[in-house]
Amino acid sequence: MAGIKILAVFILSALLSGCVHNPADKYITGKPDKNDMADLNRYFVQKDRERIQNYIERKSLTMTESPTGLWYQIIKEGSGKTFTDNDKIVMEYSCSLLDGTVCYTSEKFGNKELVLGRSQMEPGMNQGLRMLSPGAQAILIMPPFLAYGLIGDGKMIPSRAVIVYSVKILQTE
Repeated sequence: MAGIKILAVFILSALLSGCVHNPADKYITGKPDKNDMADLNRYFVQKDRERIQNYIERKSLTMTESPTGLWYQIIKEGSGKTFTDNDKIVMEYSCSLLDGTVCYTSEKFGNKELVLGRSQMEPGMNQGLRMLSPGAQAILIMPPFLAYGLIGDGKMIPSRAVIVYSVKILQTE
């Protein structure tokens, strides 16, 4: 009799655990519709946010999340006005993944020179630089939708990667 009760509890537990909904399941078991795609996108954004928060906690950083999902910490305030369109910026940088893999650095590839609003750059970098002024130093953490998205950069940054930039503004024009 006790064996039947244990078996019943086991079967009931297995049935109930199958009721947990994971939006990614649709992509394995069937064809998604538009609502499923929106659910999946929200799911990925939330998981990326959790990964970023875990990274921040592990590294003991004090970061702020922007309304668009960019995480930033200004290490050193610059002087003067914050950057706007057409400002030319030269900066030292290091770009890495959350696992610490270094992808690009100014040490290896030279300082990055760009014109804000004109140069091709990640949307998160464009947004982050607009919070800075000459001489500033900052850490920017970009979820995939503000970085290289679903496909990565085809070189060092894999698909759906969260990237971490450390930047130091050297000069502006």
